[in-house]
Amino acid sequence: MPMPIIEPFRIKMVEPIRMTTRQERERILDQAGGNLFFVHSRDVLIDLLTDSGTSAMSAEQWAGMMRGDEAYACSQSYYSFRDTVRDIFGFKHVIPTHQGRAAERILFATMCDSGHVVPNNTHFDTTRANIEYRGAQAIDLPIPETLHPGKHHPFKGNLDTNGLRELITRVGARTIPLGMVTVTNNSGGGQPVSMANVSETRDILAQHSIPFYLDACRFAENAYFIKRREPGYAEKSVRDIAREMFSLADGCTMSAKKDGLANIGGFLCTNDDRLAQQERDLLILTEGFPTYGGLAGRDLEAIATGLQEVLHEDYLEYRIASIRYLGNGLLGADVPIVQPPGGHAVYIDARALLPHIPQNQYPGQALVIELFLEAGIRAVEIGSVMFGKKDRETGAEIPARLELVRLAVPRRVYTQSHIDYVLEAILSVARRRDRIRGVKIVEEAPFLRHFTAKFARCD
Repeated sequence: MPMPIIEPFRIKMVEPIRMTTRQERERILDQAGGNLFFVHSRDVLIDLLTDSGTSAMSAEQWAGMMRGDEAYACSQSYYSFRDTVRDIFGFKHVIPTHQGRAAERILFATMCDSGHVVPNNTHFDTTRANIEYRGAQAIDLPIPETLHPGKHHPFKGNLDTNGLRELITRVGARTIPLGMVTVTNNSGGGQPVSMANVSETRDILAQHSIPFYLDACRFAENAYFIKRREPGYAEKSVRDIAREMFSLADGCTMSAKKDGLANIGGFLCTNDDRLAQQERDLLILTEGFPTYGGLAGRDLEAIATGLQEVLHEDYLEYRIASIRYLGNGLLGADVPIVQPPGGHAVYIDARALLPHIPQNQYPGQALVIELFLEAGIRAVEIGSVMFGKKDRETGAEIPARLELVRLAVPRRVYTQSHIDYVLEAILSVARRRDRIRGVKIVEEAPFLRHFTAKFARCD
């Protein structure tokens, strides 16, 4: 009998969880307007809202923070950070930012104008918003399998390269300032992208002199999937696979709050000297001097160490196995999810679980609400609340192609018992799925409405 996968770490400090009753949670949710983003963290039992910035840091990261050099300019912590990023990612210019969306804003501010088109396998929310804020259009080009949650594909996060060719022919290469691939594909179910797909995408863009960027938030998890699933990579280290992946790109954006194992921070990389200077000029205006970019020296040290630790293969084996355990447990009880389970999260197919709720009543948000009421679990809707759009002429809402609920598991935070609790809570909700009602939006913002929207139950 094989040995079970265990957490490859020991716990040195604990944080108590405040237990709540369903009656308390009903009051809390009512005060939050039905939006889990407004629920205080002290009122959440298991927080699966995001894996971004929620990791538990290691003893080495905390030790590095004590060594942080807080000099305004040219601190030693910056050079430790820069050298680590260069060693793993291979890019010439490394520009620190306070988080990933700041790197996106600087990238698109320097490369995008009104009328431009930016293709990606699937843009995430902040990426899309930063592109659209510039007056450009964010185009998703997932492979067909991505749109069918129950279908299996080893690299379901791949970009549709035929669709990319057709887009370039239709809009013209001059309209596309850059192309992107997100690894892993977060909005597409946390699914990995193959090395072959990254290479083919690069080749297509290079034929038209279009720069190619990676959204590298979960690069280590993607590299691990390549090692396990793509022929020719089983004997290569995850570090070497990651380096090969980045060698195919002209630059990247990165939120270090994911596979940087840090609580804050990000960076922008490029090999283009002229573009790097423009980006540093904008960085100084909005983030800070180029050797700190809105981060304290201690944060730069934590990121440098986290980027090394995330490539440890015993950690990645445990990480992927834990997500797979949760996903397979739900599948075994006939709860529909995006298959196969991804790298950082399990995505429940809310439309399939709650077929009686129409898309204009947001089945994903209805499920998120029920999970909190049932067990104090905070998850996030990735569907028509997050990605629905308004028709410019009629004002009618255009629903998202998928209605998902993401259970994003923070890194090195929860134990197997916590995952079992989540599994049992979801199964309890699923058993009374027919009694769950849809919701309506009663208040929303023009951009990124899911963060601040208010909801009410439908009659």
